[in-house]
Amino acid sequence: MASSSYFFGTILLFSFATMSFSDSLSPFYYQRVCPQALPTIQRIVFDAIRQEHRMGASLLRLHFHDSFVNGCDASLLLDSTSTVDSEKNSLANANSARGFEVIDRIKSAVDKVYNGLVVSCADILAVVARDSVFALGGPSWTVQLGRRDSTTASKTDATTGNYG
Repeated sequence: MASSSYFFGTILLFSFATMSFSDSLSPFYYQRVCPQALPTIQRIVFDAIRQEHRMGASLLRLHFHDSFVNGCDASLLLDSTSTVDSEKNSLANANSARGFEVIDRIKSAVDKVYNGLVVSCADILAVVARDSVFALGGPSWTVQLGRRDSTTASKTDATTGNYG
């Protein structure tokens, strides 16, 4: 039992350490324009974990790995293009990061409810991490919202540990 308390304590510390404390962040960022965003995210996370218990840890890990390269900006979710060298293919993530389809399902559901009104993927990752821990019996916490999604990624930085 002590090890699970240590684990969840570590998760909380990590969550606070990865938050950007900008004046524009607020736990109420989407409340007026997208009041169903957070319940929609939670419902899909809980469903995914119900289908595969291990998915909770995988979703938490996505947020963890996204946070290391230029902060919580959803750069981990970007696919490779002619101008983006995806972090998905870095040594730390290739063939091990998983749960992308759950994030895609959440993004589609939230965009559908709000006719494409943008809820950032960076915020989705932060909320998914919290909801995954809670779904597995851990604590919950307030997530500061209002992050912007990155338009770039760096496989090199993700591989070498250059965590800007």
